[in-house]
Amino acid sequence: MLEAAVFVIFPFCMVFAAISDILSMTIANRVSLILLAAFLVLAPFAGMEWAQIGLHLAAGALVLSATFVLFAVGGMGGGDAKLLAATAVWFGLSVALIQYLVLASVFGGILTVALVYFRNSPLAHFTGGNALLQHLANGKAGVPYGIALGIGGLVTYPETPLMQWALTRLAGL
Repeated sequence: MLEAAVFVIFPFCMVFAAISDILSMTIANRVSLILLAAFLVLAPFAGMEWAQIGLHLAAGALVLSATFVLFAVGGMGGGDAKLLAATAVWFGLSVALIQYLVLASVFGGILTVALVYFRNSPLAHFTGGNALLQHLANGKAGVPYGIALGIGGLVTYPETPLMQWALTRLAGL
């Protein structure tokens, strides 16, 4: 049962955040809260010691501090900042966290460049009325960075300690 939660909660939240960001340019606070609460519930059952849990929370606090500064200067949306911090808790202070941050940055850069080209193309005029694409086509809208965070999170998620624990448990069955 716990393994199923590990396999479902994080990926679902990342996909939900990406789709929500595409459709509304917002990421609900509940996504970040679910990620944080799920980690806090699952980690002790996965055999994680309290010191390790503290280091994972420290990773989230460190990322939240950095993203708060980016939010304050207008470089990042609030939902993106909270999502990034909540996902950092799942990675902890590890190489996997660095991989996640780098991949999310790379995917974010690719997304930004693609949106600039798309928004300046004739195709944006034709797709601007589509509910799914209206924010992507709007040149005044920001970049739905939740897409990059979702993709980066899903790609690097197998490296997280909880996922490693769940895979080990399933392999032992």
